[in-house]
Amino acid sequence: MNPPVALDPSPILRTAFAFWNSKVLLTAVDFGVFTVLGGGKRMSGAQLGVALALHPRAIADFFDVLVAMQFLDREGDGPEALYFNTPETALYLDEASPRYLGGIMKMLNARLFKYWHDLPEALRTGKPQNESKYGQGGIFEELYSDPVMLEQFLNAMAGLSRLNYEAFAEKFDFAKYKTLCDVGGATGLLCIEAAKRHAHLQCVTFDLPPVEPVAAKHIAAAGLSDRVKTAPGSFFSDPLPTADVITMGLILHDWNLEQKKLLIRKAFDALPQGGAFVVIEALIDDARRENVLGLLMSLNMLIEVGDAFDYTGADFRKWCLEAGFASVEVLPLGGAFSAAVAHK
Repeated sequence: MNPPVALDPSPILRTAFAFWNSKVLLTAVDFGVFTVLGGGKRMSGAQLGVALALHPRAIADFFDVLVAMQFLDREGDGPEALYFNTPETALYLDEASPRYLGGIMKMLNARLFKYWHDLPEALRTGKPQNESKYGQGGIFEELYSDPVMLEQFLNAMAGLSRLNYEAFAEKFDFAKYKTLCDVGGATGLLCIEAAKRHAHLQCVTFDLPPVEPVAAKHIAAAGLSDRVKTAPGSFFSDPLPTADVITMGLILHDWNLEQKKLLIRKAFDALPQGGAFVVIEALIDDARRENVLGLLMSLNMLIEVGDAFDYTGADFRKWCLEAGFASVEVLPLGGAFSAAVAHK
């Protein structure tokens, strides 16, 4: 009789303990570890501990685990060792970097980490597990009532979306299109990235009125106020601005099926013949076996909204063909994200 095959439990254990890793990184971002070390600084554990107001007991473990996780580097050993950013954390987690991604991580730490604790209840009830569970307004109502909180949220989402929008602006063929409208455009980032790369494009970023001054500020800072305009309105209650290309980045997944189909129909109505409707999302692979982030984001929509969900390229194709679009293609953007393009 052959001995049993030794199966490796490591992947199971890594996932079971993954929340430890996540909380360490999110806390480091929240404390500003990578920003304190910005500009190529090298600091001892004691110096970092003073700068971040840490208890002496925590210093070695906290910074050394960040080294072991490859989010910090270290020169030397022991108390005199010097810690410094890796190239990746210098680029993406130092607040002074234009590529800063920490905003979304601060939101994960402040809000979603605790709400995901209630995933079992969400799975059993189908109800949101966010602020609304405790008698507060929903996430969007809370955000849009506080201009400071709103801008922080918009900047966090811009950090998450930046690489996807840059990839879309590079990969999508804008040659035959003259105008673009980004629906739910937030800081105007998608329009800015498209306008920077395609000098013939005229763009408009469309979002609720409280967002308009935030977008205008970012557009002006990019020096593109002549070709990127803002338009206030609600994409549910108002007609969408007409344009040759209509985009929605991380918008469609926020809503239930009926609302998704309504937004697709509104995009169809706002486009000319030959126009294109583009969604940029962590599209779930059609077999629902591979895109872990896309599937987790769909569970996050259960926690945040209840009946909202992420979807596959095949789902989007079906809904768009039902709305009258002629064809749909999926353009991979790198990593978990794709652009799904419906042609009218």
